Amino acid sequence: MRSSAPVADTLANACQRSIERAAHALLDAQKPEGYWWGDLTADTTLESDYVLLQLWMHPPNNGVWNPPTRELINKCTRAIMERQNEDGGFWIYPGGPSDISASVKAYFALKLAGIPVADERMTRLRDCILSLGGMQKANSYVKINCSLFNVYPREYAPTVPPELMLFGNVIYEMSSWTRAIVIPLSIVQSSGPRPVPTGFNLDELFVPGVPLAFPNNEGFFSWRNFFLTADKVFKRWQRFGLSSVRQKALKKAEQWMLDHTKHSEGLGAIYPSMMYVVMALDCLGYPKDHPEAIEAEKQFNNLLVDDGERFFFQPCFSPVWDSAIVAFALGEAGIAPEPAMAQCADWMLSKEVRRKGDWSVKRPNVEPGGWYFEFANEFYPDIDDTAMVLLGLQHAQSRNTVAQQAAVRRAIDWLLAMQGADGGFAAFDVDNCWNFLNSVPFADHNAMLDPSCPDITGRVLEALSVYGMKGNHPAIRKAVNYLLRTQEADGSWYGRWGVDYIYGTFLALRGLRAAGESDREAHILRAGEWLRSIQNADGGWGESCESYAQHSYVNGLSTASQTAWAILGLIASGDTDSISLQKGVEYLIDTQRANGRWDEAWATGTGFPRVFYLAYHLYRDSFPLLALATYMKSRGQGRGDLA
Repeated sequence: MRSSAPVADTLANACQRSIERAAHALLDAQKPEGYWWGDLTADTTLESDYVLLQLWMHPPNNGVWNPPTRELINKCTRAIMERQNEDGGFWIYPGGPSDISASVKAYFALKLAGIPVADERMTRLRDCILSLGGMQKANSYVKINCSLFNVYPREYAPTVPPELMLFGNVIYEMSSWTRAIVIPLSIVQSSGPRPVPTGFNLDELFVPGVPLAFPNNEGFFSWRNFFLTADKVFKRWQRFGLSSVRQKALKKAEQWMLDHTKHSEGLGAIYPSMMYVVMALDCLGYPKDHPEAIEAEKQFNNLLVDDGERFFFQPCFSPVWDSAIVAFALGEAGIAPEPAMAQCADWMLSKEVRRKGDWSVKRPNVEPGGWYFEFANEFYPDIDDTAMVLLGLQHAQSRNTVAQQAAVRRAIDWLLAMQGADGGFAAFDVDNCWNFLNSVPFADHNAMLDPSCPDITGRVLEALSVYGMKGNHPAIRKAVNYLLRTQEADGSWYGRWGVDYIYGTFLALRGLRAAGESDREAHILRAGEWLRSIQNADGGWGESCESYAQHSYVNGLSTASQTAWAILGLIASGDTDSISLQKGVEYLIDTQRANGRWDEAWATGTGFPRVFYLAYHLYRDSFPLLALATYMKSRGQGRGDLA
């Protein structure tokens, strides 16, 4: 059924007004330097880990914390407790069920902070943890962190040996974020446990009779069994191995860590690796007033938001990413003033990577180019950000056109060099797909590797096509074939970096359309039909993070960002005037606030599937603007001039 012309005209007028309000709101949010930057929020595990960091760096004296530390711990306690579920546990995404690992971390932090175990909130939390399987069911990083204080037996916590540094380029077969975490962690773990207050333990969280040993569900002749055996060997090596070898490994780990904090705002510019660097420098004997220690703690503390009303840690910063998306959305709407866009372009060009990073281990002869996600992270430009910045720069013209053209050329060359053998694109590395590494004991964060994924591949296809690369180019054909191979049976695509199948599907469709795929092809028609089939009754779209656990789409309440993604996917599939599309546009218009922005209570970004999710606070505003602008363009309308 098609929408009638009068209704469409009325909708178009309302849509244009909504676009103008959204554009004004975003332009008002632009920073003086030219960039956009929204909050990035997650779950309670960040605040919980911060309490453990205080125990490591500023332990209490006879059970009494020094006043500044005590104040921070009190704030952490309140921030954690505010997010407790009714059953006593803690979620890893808003509205989600209690998660065993997040709940154990919270219990450790809260008990350490002095909340009595008899407190009703603690008894509910303990009972919830036991009902979920107890400490034995927590993930490996929880067990490692607990073992650093001897509240979980070290013999049953995975070993992260610094000797990994002596195995050639093995560390570069792990994902960039994994290597940034495990290298400083290996230094920390090798130093031996730190004391806890007298009488402190977590014995009440262990389920009696349940073994602590690592499970092996893959059989005797398996990689899992091989790595479990290797873990036992490393544990014996820690006790009886040659100290000279250990010292050589520690020295290499230390040097790698220090080298990678240069030209970056912290190692990897992400919370866990930055936290372990602070601890590792302490283990290595760096005094607190050493420049490296001061800088590491400063960069880590910068992740804290404490403005008197809010107290939380951001897992990282997202200014390049946010700026590129907003610039693209404003440009597609055609209503951004030139000075604002030029200022944004100038700022983004200042963030171009011009040094070789970890990616160059596999691509040593490629010129540096592209962009990272944060304010500074020179070792880790990423493919997704680079493609998104290219799309943003399509509309944002720098005052230095020669510099912009050169940066665009370098970025395109770098992207082409980072295409995987399978035709797809990953996040930070190329052909990072040693699947057997998923069997190591500390790989249960579900992100040991960085394989190609449909969402990034779709965005790269769009970016390359926008800059003139035709469908018959070998790189384009390989990427298109990758997307055709990875389409799900129901017509959707998996989304690695956004929740989940709606995200993957909209980006795959946009990439295929940009590459010249006909919207009459069966795979395009199936994807469009899938998007229409999952629309909510209120006209919007929503998907739960539970999709990752179920390996298939799980419905969620409608959100502004996911509704925008679905609209963008439908239009890319050739749908420009269906009732489904119309209702989606109406949903965005009806839910827009008077100030031009949207509300969104749920997490629609993905860090580690089934482990860590993200709420990008600008997604709710930038993607609806892009969707509404794209809808107007598909009808040959819009593109006003906002002065």
